[in-house]
Amino acid sequence: MRNLALSGGLLLLLAEGRGEARTVFAGVPSLGHQSSPKNLLQLGGRVLLVLMFMTLLHFDLSLFSVLQNLVGTALIVLVAVGFKTKLAALTLVAWLLCINFTFNAFWSIPSYKPMHDFLKYDFFQTTSVIGGLLLVVALGPGGVSMDEKKKEW
Repeated sequence: MRNLALSGGLLLLLAEGRGEARTVFAGVPSLGHQSSPKNLLQLGGRVLLVLMFMTLLHFDLSLFSVLQNLVGTALIVLVAVGFKTKLAALTLVAWLLCINFTFNAFWSIPSYKPMHDFLKYDFFQTTSVIGGLLLVVALGPGGVSMDEKKKEW
């Protein structure tokens, strides 16, 4: 799941690097812009980034675990469907930073223990997903999202 989330961040980066097709009628909005490759790449990137949080779900009955599951699930659904996407992605960035520094503190484990390497790998992989979420914050959700549909209503 985490590797798919990393590929989601790469899709977002690829979508941003992709230029929009130029038309003869500059500035005139076109119909059917939702199925453009850039918008589909942004949608795919958002959905793949969300897969990261499926690995963070814990099914025990402690208060913190239930709170983490509820908040995380609500935020990932908002990012996936593209509703209040920038705010939800920014909140996920803050949430992931807290979780990452708390649960993946590889610097507190001696380097000769195998757990040091596992935590270090998880720490930097989660940091990469945070980078993908920051791309969503900076660039927005794209054309295939609830935020974009609200503009039409």
